[in-house]
Amino acid sequence: MINKKNTVILVALEQELPKSFLPGWTVLYTGVGKVNASFAISKSYFDYKPKYFVNYGTAGSLNKKISGLIEVSKFYQRDMDVRGLGFELGQTPFENDFFIQINENGYSCGTGDSFVVTSPDLITDIVDMEAYSYAKFCNINKLNLLCFKFISDNADNDAGKDWSKAFRKGAKEFSNLFKKKYEGIKF
Repeated sequence: MINKKNTVILVALEQELPKSFLPGWTVLYTGVGKVNASFAISKSYFDYKPKYFVNYGTAGSLNKKISGLIEVSKFYQRDMDVRGLGFELGQTPFENDFFIQINENGYSCGTGDSFVVTSPDLITDIVDMEAYSYAKFCNINKLNLLCFKFISDNADNDAGKDWSKAFRKGAKEFSNLFKKKYEGIKF
């Protein structure tokens, strides 16, 4: 059961979800990008020994029909590009998993170390900069992960200014959903 003692909520930036929105919960700010996300989830696992990780953050949508707060269940590494050696775009060389799927309900996310302002080569429902790292860590260590993203922009030329306007609305929507649906849920 998810509770305040066995769950760590991972968020890249404090402005995406101030701790005051979920008092009593362990909210950790991981920093931006896959390397920071990988380091932070590893450290938080050893520091807190959680049974559950929850990732919340903002994301760009590649599908203009997707908006608001969504659940993500399928994760790709959109900037892993070793096609020159015969691997598929997104495939880590010599690994079998082309993507990581944590459940059947939700959208796909392409994670990469770039802020998307034009359509990437690897098309997913949304794009972010951290979620694949969390999903891979949880998959390897057989840990539970829930992932929610608030669509802040359409991954286009206006993405930068749209993204900076979305924080407060997304934080409110996520914290309301989390308190309503996930405080005390049996996983």
